[in-house]
Amino acid sequence: MTKLNFPSHPLLLGFDRLERLVERTARAGTDGYPPFNIEVTGPNSFRITLALAGFREEDLSITIEKRQLLVRGQQQENEKDERIFLHRGIAARQFQRAFALAEGVDVDQAQLGDGLLHIDLHRKEPEEAIQTIPIIRG
Repeated sequence: MTKLNFPSHPLLLGFDRLERLVERTARAGTDGYPPFNIEVTGPNSFRITLALAGFREEDLSITIEKRQLLVRGQQQENEKDERIFLHRGIAARQFQRAFALAEGVDVDQAQLGDGLLHIDLHRKEPEEAIQTIPIIRG
């Protein structure tokens, strides 16, 4: 007897994208930088908060590509900055953090303040209408 994989089960039509989503999410990395929280802020709303000490608005880019929310950051080196560090514990490296978005989840806004980037999302209620399919004589 042959065991079928989840996406190839004959009763699950069109779920092949789910397998690609899982693979892409696994490849997104477990770097851990920058640290982030995801919280539920309402019945159909969420907030992603990234800790971005030292990043300015112009150092950040937020895009949605193929149902994936991408947050990128790269601090610009200041040529006038002649500081000498005895210890540099605040990370100033570039990053890319990806979050897979389900169908119907949209970004409301992004806000940067006090070293935290807040991205608010909401999920639209799915339409639960019954659809009748006409049968065409052939």
